[in-house]
Amino acid sequence: MAVRRVRRNAEPRGWAWAVGVAIAKPALLATTKQHWIDGEKIPATGGCLIVLNHISHVDPLTAAHILWDHGRMPRYLAKSGLFKTKALGGYLKAAGMIPVDRLSRNAAGAFDAAVAAVRAGECVVVYPEGTITRDPATWPMTGKSGAARIALETGAPVIPIGQWGANAVLAPYGKRPHLFPRSTITMKVGDPVDLGDLAAQEHTPAVVNQVTERIMDAITALVAEVRGEDPPAERFDPRTAGVSSIGNPNKKAGTS
Repeated sequence: MAVRRVRRNAEPRGWAWAVGVAIAKPALLATTKQHWIDGEKIPATGGCLIVLNHISHVDPLTAAHILWDHGRMPRYLAKSGLFKTKALGGYLKAAGMIPVDRLSRNAAGAFDAAVAAVRAGECVVVYPEGTITRDPATWPMTGKSGAARIALETGAPVIPIGQWGANAVLAPYGKRPHLFPRSTITMKVGDPVDLGDLAAQEHTPAVVNQVTERIMDAITALVAEVRGEDPPAERFDPRTAGVSSIGNPNKKAGTS
């Protein structure tokens, strides 16, 4: 039987986190049920990289919930468009979020910021897929290289989490949340991804690809356990499927 173990959060909180937790946590407790599995595998202190599958616009909140419950304040890599609104952008920056210009050379700045945060002992969250999965059955799709490069650069532990349930609260790219009856959010935390043999090698594109595959394999195995199903034999790849890697894939071209 899974045991939910909660640690006290001893990290310093700024105003943004104090406000966010005061609003978000009661709302999540009122509208979802939490099933945390092996949460004690989240490092209590020190720099680390948390990697998850991405299934809903809600799951950054639910991911923050499990991390908060286990004593960590996450820093996210978030798409830069969220920072363009003055009020929201100011809040996200105050909360320590890191803007990413996807498909842009400016993404290097986000990489440097993430590496610096991990080295400073912070908990950085990365969705290796880079966006909500395009897989028709919501399985993890192919990953991008960002998480792998941060892991190789820092040598910090990479902690995979397989999650399921946030998509029942808000379907991928959905606009209407389903709040009642409450959906169960299940998150299973895995052991650190074993990258020792690859970290010792030159960080070539081939090595980065191998690290990315190991990260995605670990996440997919956890998702399979949580769902009680076998994953596809081959991960969905938006490039070979002719699907855009960013934006809403259900939106017709030319519509706003």
